[in-house]
Amino acid sequence: MKIWLTRHGQTNLNKKRLMQGLTDEPLNETGIAQAKAARERIGDVHFDAVYASPLQRAIMTGAIIGGVSPEEVLIDKRLIETDFGRYEQRPFYRMGPFMTLYWTLPEVFPAPATVETVASMVERSSSFLRELEEKEYENVLVACHGGIIRSLRGYLEDRKNGIRWRPRPGNCEIRVYECRNGRHTFVKAF
Repeated sequence: MKIWLTRHGQTNLNKKRLMQGLTDEPLNETGIAQAKAARERIGDVHFDAVYASPLQRAIMTGAIIGGVSPEEVLIDKRLIETDFGRYEQRPFYRMGPFMTLYWTLPEVFPAPATVETVASMVERSSSFLRELEEKEYENVLVACHGGIIRSLRGYLEDRKNGIRWRPRPGNCEIRVYECRNGRHTFVKAF
């Protein structure tokens, strides 16, 4: 099975450089264009299934890149973005020292109060992927968010700490992993 991971396209909150977490912000025109361009880059790949977080920006990105209607996208709440708590919709560069340190180096600094922990992200993303690996798909697309994709990548890259935090994923960046007999291999990026 090949798992194609992508982050959603741009939203107005992304453009304003605000933490959007659980805010259900739709794609803007640029985000729609990014998703369409990503679909063109991957060519005529057929996806046996398209999964997304329950947030509209991920659903629409999955539908466009996956070549399906939004109604055909399989929603899984474990793919939802990180809960930023009281930092929701705050500017990236004005979150204060505790959140800035955590979001820069979560391997060292703990999550501030009200913010989802790395352990929580790792648990829900690995639960999703273990279940997904039981399916008989050849190609599956997973459309999600910049925070949770870091723990999805950690699982697929067999990282001891469960995360691949850097580099930060770009909008509609796609990373492809092959899963065979419980082993994971990075294939390529688009």
